[in-house]
Amino acid sequence: MPEVFGMLDDFVKAGKLRHYGVSVEKVEEALKAIEFPGVQSVQIIFNMFRQRPSDLFFAEAQRRRVGILARLPLSSGMLSGKLTRSSTFEATDHRAFNGQGEAFDRGETFSGVDYNRGLEVVEMLRPLIPKGVTLAQMALRWILMFPAVTCAIPGAKRASQAEENAAAADLPPLPAETMEKISELYEGHIKTQVHQYW
Repeated sequence: MPEVFGMLDDFVKAGKLRHYGVSVEKVEEALKAIEFPGVQSVQIIFNMFRQRPSDLFFAEAQRRRVGILARLPLSSGMLSGKLTRSSTFEATDHRAFNGQGEAFDRGETFSGVDYNRGLEVVEMLRPLIPKGVTLAQMALRWILMFPAVTCAIPGAKRASQAEENAAAADLPPLPAETMEKISELYEGHIKTQVHQYW
């Protein structure tokens, strides 16, 4: 790894790059990457179902003035609130074939959370959604409640989804009690499935 960062630093010195960042799977990889002073940003999975980065990593990234890009902010669509037990996915969609990590890191699919467990917790989240807001917007606004996060990078298949996602940035902050309830749901229903792995 040091030789790669050394090459990237050489590109910056030569004016071929202005800045560079990394995309990682695990918090430990993120912490190691930001030991290299040239790393300007880290892309990492962070959402209501993957909260571990907000512990030690966020504080360290802020201390080193490293940007954080929250990847998979809607947990492969689970936090859109639109998936059900009868949802189906195209054969080429990782949600159809990578639930247990058959093709690549299982944390990339539904944040590593069991599909049915995820659906159960989504139902528990619904009463927390502010009036006039979608679950996806609440999930994105939740991420933006963390000052260390530079931005969230949700996917969208339609222009209306992109507009809905962008509108989340203009929503008022989530109340402290909502943030606490989301934390409690994570602690009680999700944490044991994901926290120690990524």
